[in-house]
Amino acid sequence: MEEQLMSKKKPAYPITAGLATYLKECNRTIKISVFYDDLLRFAGSVVVYDTNDEDTLWVRVYYEEHERIEIESSLKKVYSILHSDGNEDAIAFLNIDAVDYCTFGNSKPFRIKVRNILNDNYAYIYVKTADASRIYGLELEHMFSPNRINFLVYKNTLIEEHIAGIPGDVFIKDFLEDLTDQAKAQIAKEFVKFNERCQMRLLGDMRSYNYVVIPTHDFDHVEYKIRAIDFDQQCFEGKLKVYQPQFFKENYAMVELVSTRLQLSSIEQYKKEERSVLAKRMLNARSRANNLLACMRMDTISTLENREMLREHLYDFTLDLTFRRCESMGEILTTALEFVRRNYENINMDRSLDE
Repeated sequence: MEEQLMSKKKPAYPITAGLATYLKECNRTIKISVFYDDLLRFAGSVVVYDTNDEDTLWVRVYYEEHERIEIESSLKKVYSILHSDGNEDAIAFLNIDAVDYCTFGNSKPFRIKVRNILNDNYAYIYVKTADASRIYGLELEHMFSPNRINFLVYKNTLIEEHIAGIPGDVFIKDFLEDLTDQAKAQIAKEFVKFNERCQMRLLGDMRSYNYVVIPTHDFDHVEYKIRAIDFDQQCFEGKLKVYQPQFFKENYAMVELVSTRLQLSSIEQYKKEERSVLAKRMLNARSRANNLLACMRMDTISTLENREMLREHLYDFTLDLTFRRCESMGEILTTALEFVRRNYENINMDRSLDE
């Protein structure tokens, strides 16, 4: 199924001058002393296995001694800049426990484990190639989702914070079946909202290993949230189904949960709630969103074939002729968001008239 939905390989798109200006104005850029390409100069690697002795598709890399000292020092500075004000006083208490390289997927990121030697607390950061699609995805997530994203860009290097949670595929395999009926109903509700959120902002490829499930204990029960962790498929693919997590076979268990735990009226209500929330976030972040979308409209982050296909799919889905006049993926996304905003305002207007 995924071979038919997804392109075999998505290229990395460069950061344009307009996007670079936007990132600088939003304090997303910072001069750093280590680049993604620097980390590629590792001398060797060993496979990283999980607790069940299964290959994680990550390898732990190591460097020649003369390069290791410089790289680790630079990574500590990057961590300090990302998580605080860049104060170097804390660097003496940081240790780089591991540098892991992912051999799976488009971005091939490095995962850095940083430990505080005073208390053994640790955190992860990721170093990736600065792909414009991913940066747009991160910014849109920051503005239009319930979550906030912390990342930095310098030239061709992207630094991301770690998003904590249980990977969706692990959650489905190891936890879902043992949940209470109430918890399963709540997961179903969250998946409906997550599906709607991805569709509205055109975030693609949300297979189960590209999002996490976050449990939060609240008095006598546990609340669950679903959060995306991979953003490089922002506005790239041409098929609308790619932006709807329900159509990936890896999410079948979630879809089945929705069909067995929720009535159609509830599903529609949750979709409306998510559209309303997105519309409110658009209004609250209007200036920043307009600046970002202006960059996207002038940018090339997909192929001509994908753009033409997606605008036709969205026209068929909404019957809004504006989609057929879109000349870029940025225009398509702007039109999609405007469609959501207009519907929200029309509903509120009708409600006011009724009152």
